[in-house]
Amino acid sequence: MGRKYHVYGVGNALVDMEFRVTPELLQELQIDKGVMTLVDESRQGEIISKFNGNLCKQSGGGSAANTMVALSQLGAKGFYSCKVAKDEAGFFYLDDLQNCGLDTNVHDEKEVDGTTGKCLVMVTPDADRTMNTFLGISGSLSETELVPGAIADSEYLYMEGYLVTSPTAKAAAIKAREIAQQSGVKTTFSLSDPNMTSFFKEGLLEIIGEQIEFIFANESEALTMADTEDFSEAVSYFKKLSQGFAITRGSQGSVVFDGQELIEITSYPVEAIDTVGAGDMYAGAFLYGITHGMNYAQAGDLASRASSRIVTSYGPRLETETLKELLNN
Repeated sequence: MGRKYHVYGVGNALVDMEFRVTPELLQELQIDKGVMTLVDESRQGEIISKFNGNLCKQSGGGSAANTMVALSQLGAKGFYSCKVAKDEAGFFYLDDLQNCGLDTNVHDEKEVDGTTGKCLVMVTPDADRTMNTFLGISGSLSETELVPGAIADSEYLYMEGYLVTSPTAKAAAIKAREIAQQSGVKTTFSLSDPNMTSFFKEGLLEIIGEQIEFIFANESEALTMADTEDFSEAVSYFKKLSQGFAITRGSQGSVVFDGQELIEITSYPVEAIDTVGAGDMYAGAFLYGITHGMNYAQAGDLASRASSRIVTSYGPRLETETLKELLNN
């Protein structure tokens, strides 16, 4: 008898709020254009008040959440553990997860007082994206948000590297891995960002443990994690960390290790306009593939095509129909 979920994900919950603004307004508000800046709640509230309610688009976000949404859109069954507050953004986030077909630990009786994390995405006429992020209550995600029964009833566990920045979230990630391994659930992990491998390597190694089934990384993260500038050395290092892995290399495609063979995955050249979410999409498509009868080479090809498609549009998600079209190619 099969398990209820293909993938159980754990990560931060952020509501993306997109505003169209002018460069002059950014300058007036002393916001650094074209980059992501962490801000506190009062600063974020001050910025929002200057936009006169001119909200263009609101969607659920967070790295692992984007991955889980992608695999759900493709047709996989997923469960996502995160933490939101009992506020308007929290209710929105819960509705968004459910609308995307994901089950979650977040329900009315479990929501708590506080502020749900938000990312202000400010888009200027030149299509540049400027982000100001407040993690909010997501920064205190802990073992309380885990649902052990759902983990044990999944084929794979997937976690984001950003969890390493919070002591309680890191402990939750370690606990989730332990539950998964005790239940015969395959464990997967994304390194998420070069800053995570640069400043939190020891914590990442604690989450990974002696060895897990699969790691997702980009080339920069892989080289930093392995403390080398030689890609072949990084590959050798990752073979010790995990039974398998995928390392994306931008226009050079990606490499996938299936436990025995290193597989070169071709890239699909496109005119990229926004690379935010490309790694999340790669992981989501790959996880869909390996839970639906594809071998690692086939799953890697699907992931490469999906990530090349996402960078041609703004935002970390594609329309469900657009994504599903890839399954027919």
